[in-house]
Amino acid sequence: MTVAVTWVAIFLVIYYLLDRRYPAKVDHFEQGFLAIVLALMVLVSFSQVVARYGFNTGWTGALEFTRILFAWLILFGMSYAVKINTHLGVDAFIRLFPAGTFKIFSIIGAAACILYAVVLLYGDWLQLFGFTSRGGAFDYWSKMYKIGIGLDDLAYPVWMQEVFGLQDRVQRWIAYLVLPAGLGLFAMRCAQAMVAIIRGDRESMIAAHEAEELVAEHKDVLKD
Repeated sequence: MTVAVTWVAIFLVIYYLLDRRYPAKVDHFEQGFLAIVLALMVLVSFSQVVARYGFNTGWTGALEFTRILFAWLILFGMSYAVKINTHLGVDAFIRLFPAGTFKIFSIIGAAACILYAVVLLYGDWLQLFGFTSRGGAFDYWSKMYKIGIGLDDLAYPVWMQEVFGLQDRVQRWIAYLVLPAGLGLFAMRCAQAMVAIIRGDRESMIAAHEAEELVAEHKDVLKD
C-alpha cells in the first residue's frame, strides 16, 4: 500500500503544480481526456453491435473494456465537475438561513466530500472510532499490483505479447489505477473548493440553480 500512497501523492503534487502554472492547458487536457473516453465508449459499443448483429462476430473484451472506460469517466469526471462547479444538488432548505450560516453549511458539505474520498481511499482508520471498515482503493490496488493477475477478458494484442514479452491478459492494476488516482484527485478538488468557499470566491459545492438560471436567460425565447 505504501507504493500506491507514494505514487498518488507524487501524482497529486505534480498535477497541482501544473494546474497552478498552466490552468488553461490542464483544463483542456481534462476536457479532452473525458471526451476521448466517452468517444471510445460509443465507438466500441457501436462497432460491437454492428459486428454481432451484422457479421455474427465481435470482440470478446469489448464489454469489459467499456466497463473500465465508464469507471475512468466517472472517477476522473467527478473531480472535474467539482472544479467547474457542475455537480447538481438541492439547497432549498439551507438557503433559508442567513448568508453566514449558508456558508458554514457549504464548508461542511465540502468537508463531507473530502471525508468520502478519504474513506474510499483507506478505510482502516475508521476502526479508531469503533467502525469495522477495512481496506480501500490503496489497499485493493496494491494487492492487484503485487499479484499481477489479469483482467477476465481484456487481452494484449498478440504482437505486443511477442515483442514486449507481456502476459496474455492486461494486468488488473493498470485498469484500476484510476481508483486511487481518481479519488485522490477528487479529494484535492474538494479541498480547493473548500478553500474557495472560505475565501468567498465560491458559493457552494453544487450548482443547484443551474436550471433556474437557464430559464431566466431564455425567458424571452420561451415567450416567443
